[in-house]
Amino acid sequence: QVQLVESGGGLVQAGGSLRLSCVASGRAFSNYAMGWFRQAPGKEREFVATIRRSGTTYYADSVKGRFTISRDNGKNTVYLQINSLKPEDTAVYYCAGKIDTNTATLVYKYVSVYDNWGQGTQVTVSS
Repeated sequence: QVQLVESGGGLVQAGGSLRLSCVASGRAFSNYAMGWFRQAPGKEREFVATIRRSGTTYYADSVKGRFTISRDNGKNTVYLQINSLKPEDTAVYYCAGKIDTNTATLVYKYVSVYDNWGQGTQVTVSS
């Protein structure tokens, strides 16, 4: 198990950028597939991006070209660079982790796959 703590959220204007960070404590962070999800008020938690232990990434169509997920195993940290923010990006952003097994990357877009979650960080985009 890993404990996950997100940071970097805030209030930004449309068109702005943010970099979210998620620091993991515990063992063998490099063995984990990591994901970012978000949840807007009144909506279900939705997939944003994932990065495998190999570095392979996968994004939701809605964020492709604007969001970039990356990881630094030496710092036990996964990042989400968010550019060209839109009001519809307003949500609580959650980091999630799951031991990476030999499965298809698409599996890691599902909320139910992950068994480690952070507390979330709020991103608010004003128009």
